Amino acid sequence: MTAARTALVIGGGVAGPVTAMALRKAGIEATVYEAYASTADGVGVTLTIAPNGLDALRIVDADEVVKGIGQPLNRGWMHDGYGEKIGMFPGLEGLPSSRGLWRDELCRVLHERALAQGVNVVYGKRLIDVEETPDAITAKFADGTTATADVLVGCDGIRSTVRRLIDPNAPEADTTKLLNFGAAADIAVKGAEPDASYFVFGKRGFFGYWVQPDGRTAWFANLPWDRPVPSSEARKTSKDEWMDRLREMYSEDTPAREILANTSADQLVVLGSMESMPKVPRWSRGRMVLVGDSCHAPSSSSGQGASQAIESGIQLARCLRDLPDPQAAFAAYEALRRERVEKIIDRGAKTNSSKTMGTFAKAMMRVMMPVMMKTFLNPEKTLGPEQRYHIDWDAPVNTPAPATARA
Repeated sequence: MTAARTALVIGGGVAGPVTAMALRKAGIEATVYEAYASTADGVGVTLTIAPNGLDALRIVDADEVVKGIGQPLNRGWMHDGYGEKIGMFPGLEGLPSSRGLWRDELCRVLHERALAQGVNVVYGKRLIDVEETPDAITAKFADGTTATADVLVGCDGIRSTVRRLIDPNAPEADTTKLLNFGAAADIAVKGAEPDASYFVFGKRGFFGYWVQPDGRTAWFANLPWDRPVPSSEARKTSKDEWMDRLREMYSEDTPAREILANTSADQLVVLGSMESMPKVPRWSRGRMVLVGDSCHAPSSSSGQGASQAIESGIQLARCLRDLPDPQAAFAAYEALRRERVEKIIDRGAKTNSSKTMGTFAKAMMRVMMPVMMKTFLNPEKTLGPEQRYHIDWDAPVNTPAPATARA
């Protein structure tokens, strides 16, 4: 006996369609309700799907479409602002390449794949409240309509309404003193390897990029600021003014200076301060449960946000498939996921700290990096437990034992 036959999936970003496909694979009819009027809401620039994310997508037959839009990234080079190499993180042996892609394209192909598998996606449905009975839960939307199912899954992101409905005292997102920007420049950085990403610890800010197959350079900037700035406030400043500030702040850094000089202001995406979720005490209540950024949004510095959301959606579907009631399924799901995602949240926070290092600390990092890469920053030791994680879809969920890492 399964814990549910029907599900309402709130949110149509990355987690929503993947969760719905996994639920459908588990024999549970799932409908996605997206607040926006279309697939992508226009927020977000580039992101990375790690090998573990691709492995999880294979379970719902969505890995190939994501590979089709993603650029293979086999290594990550760290540079200083002078263009000199500091160190390199290679891809892990035996694993597929990570994929660098644009968020709106990822959302589009996941929605298309979900629709092809028979998942219903309804747009323009902003959740405002729920009504729960012993046997069902009803979602109430801002347009006055309702929908009822056995369970409701909150895939509605870092500003989750479902999180607030589960726990009115739940924490809100943490914001850093790092402003986040991104775009694509109309040049290819000379000498850049086509299957590598680059992370530059510049004089006054952190800068990342990779060269796309079309000859343009995708980039993001994490700019230290004197205070957190919400995205709504950051967007009140014109893109032209932000571009002027970015060009000035990175004027002494190679190749950020050239990349920004060849970026049109109208292409700039202004995201405000980088955000992450603190550790959320409650992931579920009654017939409601959280998946993805609504309960475990690591900093984008972790490179794991989308991959963790994908994993969680699939693990939740397994638990609802195999356990007899929602509460038991939600408890098993949380036991499978919490420790793993919170370790990644912690790593992302540490990475953010490295982006605001002073001049002396950066100089020391350059000197010590070869030793660090052989010891506590050893790629296999640092990233192996994250990227070798594998979900055995066919294994029954009987007890809340975590999925194992692949050897």
